[in-house]
Amino acid sequence: MEGLKNKRVLITGGASGIGAATASRFLSEKSLVTIFDRDEDALKRIKSQLPDITETMKGDVSNISDVNSTFNKLKKDMGGIDVLINNAGISIRDPVLDISLPQWQKVLDVNLTGVFLVAQAAAKMMLEGSGGVILNMGSTNGIMGYPFYASYNASKAGVIELTKSLALELAPTIRVNAVCPGFILTPMQEAEYTPEMIQDFERKVPLGRLGKPEEVAGLFAFLASDDAKYLTGQTFVIDGGEIAGGLGSR
Repeated sequence: MEGLKNKRVLITGGASGIGAATASRFLSEKSLVTIFDRDEDALKRIKSQLPDITETMKGDVSNISDVNSTFNKLKKDMGGIDVLINNAGISIRDPVLDISLPQWQKVLDVNLTGVFLVAQAAAKMMLEGSGGVILNMGSTNGIMGYPFYASYNASKAGVIELTKSLALELAPTIRVNAVCPGFILTPMQEAEYTPEMIQDFERKVPLGRLGKPEEVAGLFAFLASDDAKYLTGQTFVIDGGEIAGGLGSR
C-alpha cells in the first residue's frame, strides 16, 4: 500500500484476533506499530510473536485515565500518531430479557464509549500534527438485526454513526471510516460458537466460509493508505456477501 512506511500506528485490542493480524500487516508495510490492550499475558505473547512491534501498552479503552496515559506516552515516545485502528471490543451473548444492566453497560463502555475516548484523544493529537486516519471497528451487527446480541448490536450501530459524525467534523485534516466485518473466526468467536453454529454460519455466507482476521487487516491497511485518500465517512462491509441478500439475520 502507498504511504504506510514509517507511519505511527496505534491498534487498540491489538494483542489477539483481528488486532494482532492487523499489527502483523502494518509491520509488513514498514509502519511503526504500538499496541494498546488490557490483557497483559496477550501483550507478552504478541510482543514475542511480533518482535518488531515498537511498543505495547496495557490499559482499558473505557478508562479515561488509561487512555490519557497511553496518549501521553505516545506523544513522548513517538511524537504523535498517524493512524488509529480503533479495534478493541467485547461481546456477551444473551437473550435480551436476560441482559443485566451491568452486562449492558460493560459492552457499551468498551465498544462505544471506548471507541469515542480513543478517537477523541487521537484526533486531538493528529490535529496538532499533520492529520491522520481513524478507522473504527464496526460490525454487520450494527447494520442488520441479530438475535441474542442486543448490547453488541446497539454498540456497533453507535460506532457507525459516531464514525460519520467524526468524519464530518474532522475533515479535511483527518479521514474517518468504519470497517464492519461479518463472521470472522477469531478467539472471541471461537469461545462463543459451537462447531454446529460455525457450520450454520458457513452455509449462510455466499462465499461458503468464515472470514480470516488477515482479510480484515488487509482492508484496514488499504483504508489507512494513500490509495484511499478520497475515502472518509464511509462504512466498509467485509462479510463474504452475507448481508447482500437481506437474509443476514435469519
